Amino acid sequence: MQKKTLKILEFNKIIDLLTERAMTAPGRERCAALLPEKELTKIEAAQVETDDMVHLLLEKSDLPLSGISDIRPAVRRATADAILGTDELMKIGAFLRSVQRVKNTLPEDYGKGEDSAYRLVYERILLLSPLAGLEGRIDECIAGEDEIRDRATVELYNIRRKIRRAQEDVRKELDRIVRSRPAALQDAVITLRGDRYVVPVKAENRNQVPGLVHDTSASGSTVFVEPMAVVELNNKIRVLISEESKEIEQILLELSTKVANQAEVLITNAEVLTDLDFAQAKARLALSMKAMPPLLNDQGRILLKAARHPLINPAKVVPIDFELGTTFKTLVITGPNTGGKTVTLKTCGLLTLMAMAGQQIPAQDRSEISTSNLVLADIGDEQSIEQSLSTFSSHLRQIIEITAIAGPGSLVLLDELGAGTDPSEGAALAISILEHLRNKGALTAATTHYKELKGYALNTPEVENACCEFDTDTLRPTYHLMIGVPRVSNAFAISQRLGLDPAIIARARDLISDEGAQFEELVASIEKSHQEAKRMREEIDALQAETEKARTKLAAQEIQLEDKRQQILDQAKAEADQLYAKAEEEVEQLLADLKEKIDQDAGHRITSDARGQIRKARGNIAGQRQKDRLVRH
Repeated sequence: MQKKTLKILEFNKIIDLLTERAMTAPGRERCAALLPEKELTKIEAAQVETDDMVHLLLEKSDLPLSGISDIRPAVRRATADAILGTDELMKIGAFLRSVQRVKNTLPEDYGKGEDSAYRLVYERILLLSPLAGLEGRIDECIAGEDEIRDRATVELYNIRRKIRRAQEDVRKELDRIVRSRPAALQDAVITLRGDRYVVPVKAENRNQVPGLVHDTSASGSTVFVEPMAVVELNNKIRVLISEESKEIEQILLELSTKVANQAEVLITNAEVLTDLDFAQAKARLALSMKAMPPLLNDQGRILLKAARHPLINPAKVVPIDFELGTTFKTLVITGPNTGGKTVTLKTCGLLTLMAMAGQQIPAQDRSEISTSNLVLADIGDEQSIEQSLSTFSSHLRQIIEITAIAGPGSLVLLDELGAGTDPSEGAALAISILEHLRNKGALTAATTHYKELKGYALNTPEVENACCEFDTDTLRPTYHLMIGVPRVSNAFAISQRLGLDPAIIARARDLISDEGAQFEELVASIEKSHQEAKRMREEIDALQAETEKARTKLAAQEIQLEDKRQQILDQAKAEADQLYAKAEEEVEQLLADLKEKIDQDAGHRITSDARGQIRKARGNIAGQRQKDRLVRH
């Protein structure tokens, strides 16, 4: 049943979007295998992992994970004593360089200051070991997928030098033969057959070039001869090539042994990079959806604010507010076809599955999701043509299974409950099913057209009505969900706006029972009150927004005034300091003049005059200081 629910709610499409955002093959495997978790602590840990990575991507950049190969099969082969090929070793070397690049994203001072906003990501990166020694040795030896470097070992270097020297000797000897017997040759070229150097000889001149025939052309006009003069040289080259192969095998064995010895570290590195790629894929998907981390609980409380279905075009989707498990455990949703009822159920179900899988949800911050041990859904027409089941029978088979396994902690989503059969029986059966699920402790949201279910929700504890709003002026659904309001029938209003004969409409009203008419009037009154409350709430929100805007503006003005005041004080202080300095200079100058006049025996009168000037100057300084204090206060 749970697998059916995942399919019905299109969780697989979310997984596809997630997988597209992974950058490594193991990361994509991890994404593809993701399923909702049931244990709250595990879900919380997964959410923290996602949120840490979101912060990292917003404040830093993506981790350098692209192009990383899956080295696990090669490492396992090495631990089984297999000799790895150059291509496998080259991938391991590139993998270790990628490990180092990811490790380099850690700040140099990480761990010395306050905890980072993405501490869990950094703690995971700290687990990486680049194994510089192994990576360096692989790089010293491997030049390409099929190429070993000459200087991988001294022995290999010497062997290849001997091979090149022997090949040069062969070419020189064959060049001499080509120059000495041009008429006997088909072309003046040297070629290879197998690993032997040969020359192309005309078939009719075969005896002019003694040697071993290694091949014949398709037409038979040319034979490829290894002249006897180079047979020993070719044999020498073959021996050297054999020695080269053995040395290469030893090099590959050495490297494979080193890989096997570091297998545990390499596998840990691979797992850490897979974890990081998986977390980054979740974060990238969250950012693309403008998603937020949900508040989690295991109390059966779902509270979605401005929630959007993640698979509907963002430009067209209408955000909804949805709640369940707060003051009621069963929600009955009514409304027109294509009015948003089914999308509401799918939004609730899919966002619950996403949150339980450690993904952020496209809803406003502080939206709440309750972890569920089972999410069960019967949405859409799942009838099987092969089995020739009616719509009613198809839905009923699903519901039989749901009612059997649902219990406390289950989230049940039922679309068009009781549809496809006689309305009176269908309504009665729908009410009975809702009562059964409520008694078993399940959270249930169900859509319906039956007015009997509206009355049931109005009169039953822990059961609430909701409706998808319909604009009777435009004759179009608004797709807004109104909780606490049953859907009033708009058949008469729509008929009137479309021009149906008023007499027909009046007769139709007469045919409705008094009880039914009173019920519809009650529902209409409730909806009107709800719309009025909604209008008042919007006005209050607008006033609060204006108040906050004014408060922000006033605070900014206060800051500007304080800045201006500080500038004036700073300027006054600077001017006062200049005056102090000037006055002190005058005092010093007066003292110098006094000393000079005393030295000249100007007499007592001069000394008295000088003292008076000093007192005057110091009085000026004191007065200026007093003014400065007044300015400051």
